Amino acid sequence: MSGILVMNAVTRFLPACALALAAFAGPPVLAQGTDQMAAGAAAGAVPGVGAVTNLPIPRFVSLRANEANARRGPSLDQRVDWEFVHRGLPLEVTAEYGQWRRVQDADGMGGWVHHALLSGVRTALVTSGDPVPLRAEPEESAVVRALAEPGAIGRVEACKGAWCEIAAGSVSGWVLRRVLWGVSADETIE
Repeated sequence: MSGILVMNAVTRFLPACALALAAFAGPPVLAQGTDQMAAGAAAGAVPGVGAVTNLPIPRFVSLRANEANARRGPSLDQRVDWEFVHRGLPLEVTAEYGQWRRVQDADGMGGWVHHALLSGVRTALVTSGDPVPLRAEPEESAVVRALAEPGAIGRVEACKGAWCEIAAGSVSGWVLRRVLWGVSADETIE
C-alpha cells in the first residue's frame, strides 16, 4: 500500500505526503463550491436538526462498511482526503447534504461520506490511555468481567447516568461514560 499511512489502525490519510502539510494547514477544508452546497442545505434548517433526515445534529452513528472514503465535499467528484477502515467505528455526523453526511472520528478527522456506508447501530471507542474495566453492574464496586484496551470498539447496549454498557463478541459490561467516545454526555440509551 505505497503512499498510504495507517493511522490508529482504523483510519488512513491520503496521500501520506500530505501529513506534513496537515500540521501547518489544519484540518481539511471543503473544496471550492462545496461550502456553498453545505450552506444551502442548512438554509432554513432548524438549528440542531438535520435538514435531510430531521435527526439531531450532531449525532453519533457507526461505519457500516469495512472501508469508507471521506471526501472533501458531498459528491463522488470530490477528492478523497481520508479513509475509514474499521467496520463499527463510531463517527459523529456534523452536517447533511442530500445523500451525504459530514462525519468525523474521535480525532476530529473526516469528511463527507455517503449515507449508505453509515449505520444507526451505536458503538463507542475506549479513549482512556489505560485498559478500563467492564463491570457486571454500573457501579465502581461491581465485579470486573473484562478489561477493554485503549482503542477498543464496542456496541453500546445502554447508557444511564455516568455509565454505559458496551458489548464486543460474547463479552459485555458497564464502563464509565467519560472514557468512551461515541456517546453524548447527556444522552440516555435504553
